[in-house]
Amino acid sequence: MARRDSARKPGAGPVALQLAAGLARRAGPGRRRTVARLRELGAVDRAIYAAVAATPTRSLDEPPRRLSHAADNSGLWLAIAAGLAAVAGGAGRRAAARGAVAIGVTSALVNLAGKATWSRQRPDRVAAGVPAGRNVPMPASTSFPSGHAASGFAFAAAIGRDQPWLGLPLRFLAAAVAYSRVHTGVHYPGDIVIGSLIGEGTGQAVAGLIDRLPPSRWSSRSGRNKRQELPEAADAEGLPG
Repeated sequence: MARRDSARKPGAGPVALQLAAGLARRAGPGRRRTVARLRELGAVDRAIYAAVAATPTRSLDEPPRRLSHAADNSGLWLAIAAGLAAVAGGAGRRAAARGAVAIGVTSALVNLAGKATWSRQRPDRVAAGVPAGRNVPMPASTSFPSGHAASGFAFAAAIGRDQPWLGLPLRFLAAAVAYSRVHTGVHYPGDIVIGSLIGEGTGQAVAGLIDRLPPSRWSSRSGRNKRQELPEAADAEGLPG
């Protein structure tokens, strides 16, 4: 259930400021410099969010809103995986499986570890002046990191392992989904940057681990089909089977 935009969790602030506050309690010039940098990063993060919110883009608001909604619960990525499995044969099924597993692992990592560790409150869209025409439902979960960004880049990275020609456009699409979460006012830019990095790294790791597994059913089936075709081709060319 989505909560109101104005709802706030006591004591839950931007991640950079939480880190800065923790370091500020420990003396030392090195830590003081780190505190200053973290506070500046937090200020930049909020300033970019405010700039996007305040920029009139009435003719551009609908596509990001629709794209953000399409990626809810990874629906966009799972639909692409289903299409790839249906039309691209054994390689497509293998890539689709990698993508689906990468989404599952990344979602667990983000929701069970990331969001539980950093209880960053969602942006206040009303105070920032985000136009109502951009709005999508405000998630009830905490803001950091972005699950939409993480899932999108995890899927693109895992698919790109088997289908490099598809990996690049999928990353562009994942980036568009990630931006849509800032445009619609439900995430700060820092949330999507870190979510994207988590997703890319997790997708690459999952794809690498799957490569080490024994050949799957679709690989075996593809191999049988190729072995059945080879004798026929050899007979047609007068070569030994």
